[in-house]
Parts: sequence; C-alpha cells; structure tokens
Amino acid sequence: NINLIGSFNMLRLAAAEMMKLDALDTDERGVIINTSSVAAFDGQIGQAAYSASKGGIAAMTLPAAREFGRFGVRVMTIAPGILLTPMFDTLPDEAREALIGITVFPQRLGHAEEYAKLALAIVDNPLLNGETIRLDGAIRMPPR
Repeated sequence: NINLIGSFNMLRLAAAEMMKLDALDTDERGVIINTSSVAAFDGQIGQAAYSASKGGIAAMTLPAAREFGRFGVRVMTIAPGILLTPMFDTLPDEAREALIGITVFPQRLGHAEEYAKLALAIVDNPLLNGETIRLDGAIRMPPR
C-alpha cells in the first residue's frame, strides 16, 4: 500500500495544489517526480509484490502526465538501481561485491547525489514529461 497507493495519493494531492498556482512564463505550474525502482522491470525471485508496486508507479506516470499536463503540471518517475545507502552497508561483503559485479558502466553503485542531480535535470527540462528514467548504470538484476 505504501509504495503504490502512497505514491498515488501524494501525486494527486500535490497536483491539486500545483494546479492552483500561477503559471510560470512557460505555462508550467510544477513537476512531480515519483520514485520507482529497477525492480519494476527486473524483479527478482520473492519480489513479486514489491515489483508490482514499483511497476504500478512507473505505469501511472504517463497517464498522470497526460491528465495533469493540461494544467501545466509535469509527471516523471526515477527508477533507481542500487544506491549506496546505510541499508546497503548492512549487506554481507559477498552480496555487495556481487551487486557491484553486475553493473555495466560505471562499475560501481550509485550515489544519492546522482539521484538529486537527475531530479534537478528533470525540473530544468520542460520536455521531460510522462517518462520513467532508469538510474542504474545499465544494471540488470538476475532472478536471484
């Protein structure tokens, strides 16, 4: 419920408030950036519910962009791969090394700052609308 329903509720409530704003010179009133996951596309064994919830976020991006675009509100989604976070640090060394080993380029995991930079680029570019962008260094998760 949190991943999909929570994201949907935040989307609709934020869009409702943005639609009340005065438009910028570009006729834009705001940008909503949701967070999905590469699990939406590469779900692993035992992740069916999680993958479905993250896939739902990706799936609602285009219809929401079409719905709210007429009011000057854009909707985008970022689907991060594995970012270096405190949770990642709790994994055993073998698991961390295996995850780094399946990245393509760069041969490392992502940083929160890279997510933030992408979010800023989305805000800055008015043609980015209705898309889910994978932020994952071309990682494709194996079944296990």
